[in-house]
Amino acid sequence: MRRSKTISLADAIKDYITEMNLGEKLAETSVLNSWEEIVGKAISSRTSKIYVKDHVLHVHLTSSVVRNELMMLRESLRNKLNEKAGKEVIKDIILR
Repeated sequence: MRRSKTISLADAIKDYITEMNLGEKLAETSVLNSWEEIVGKAISSRTSKIYVKDHVLHVHLTSSVVRNELMMLRESLRNKLNEKAGKEVIKDIILR
């Protein structure tokens, strides 16, 4: 795909992300990467597995006490994660 005019690298990357439909996956990845920053190191160290599937964040925890605490904070966690991503990426959080 040749263009007659030059474009900036940022515009080229944006075009590529749009063309390849990578925007949603990049937003999900940013949510996963910001998990430790939002919940803190103590809770993050008790997280064994975390992934996003169909706009639902699945978090596997090694401590039942931490799971119960996060159950009460689930809605505020969802709001903080979506705010960090810049759009609504997570619609629900499942804690196991």
